[in-house]
Amino acid sequence: MRYRSYRDFDLGPIGFLIVANLIVFLATSVRPQLIRLLGLQPASFLEMPWTMLTNLFVHAGMWHIFTNMLTLYFFGSYLISLVGEKRFFIIYFLGGIAGNIVYLLLASPFSIAVGASGAVFAVAGALTVMKPRLPVFIFPIPVPIHLWVAVIGGFVLLSFSPLVAWQAHLGGLVFGLITGYFAQRKGYRFY
Repeated sequence: MRYRSYRDFDLGPIGFLIVANLIVFLATSVRPQLIRLLGLQPASFLEMPWTMLTNLFVHAGMWHIFTNMLTLYFFGSYLISLVGEKRFFIIYFLGGIAGNIVYLLLASPFSIAVGASGAVFAVAGALTVMKPRLPVFIFPIPVPIHLWVAVIGGFVLLSFSPLVAWQAHLGGLVFGLITGYFAQRKGYRFY
């Protein structure tokens, strides 16, 4: 006999990604040497190919993980409502990998890329094509601005910041824009 009905606990794709990123962040905070094992470095990529994926879960500080996860939460949640969870994961992970490929091609061979920014820019790029005039609030601007202005403006501002892997941002953003274009044309069915 059952007295109550409880739903199974489900983080959903965004919750899963945020929790996974937080766990890796805590692990690398306790053991910073893990960054060299999990971060993407062009010079050592052939010996450590797993870093093409693992670097998407490593972050270089509280502000880095906070901004990536906050952006992922808002943009990712909206994108899932448009394309579904499976397509969201495709955009997220392939966008992150596309960003990493551009990083490998254009970055200094001994630099190390960490963070989900390429994947997050892929999500933002896809959403930008699908809903370019979506009003968003960006701190400290007190009025909503169009999503396309926020995403492109954010990319340009971050590209001039020191110690930012703009190459990964560029690769992820371009992948997201292209994917968003095809998703829009095919009614969100791109596979």
